Amino acid sequence: QVQLVESGGGLVQAGGSLRLSCAASGRTTSSYTMGWFRQAPGKEREFVAAISRSGSTRYADSVKGRFTISRDNAKNRANLQMNSLKQEDTALYYCAADRTIYDIVVTTANNYELWGQGTQVTVSS
Repeated sequence: QVQLVESGGGLVQAGGSLRLSCAASGRTTSSYTMGWFRQAPGKEREFVAAISRSGSTRYADSVKGRFTISRDNAKNRANLQMNSLKQEDTALYYCAADRTIYDIVVTTANNYELWGQGTQVTVSS
């Protein structure tokens, strides 16, 4: 069974940067689509970014141009580089894996079967 563990969250001032990492263990995730979602207090979980096995990416409009998702299949990791952070980026960030057989990127949380426990990102003014 694949386990996903996020790291890299923390407290940062607005305008700053953080790099989140998702480490997978149990088996290789190189064929999976990997995604990042977030959930702020009182809000529903929302899509942030995802990357397919071939490297195709999709981003939420709210993070385009500021966040970059990448993957390192040799290390079984997916990363999220977050720049120009805003207070509205404050949330619990989750890594997720879609065990699709297709080289596609989906933005719906229900498509992702595997989830990490989350890492908190707090952006102060």
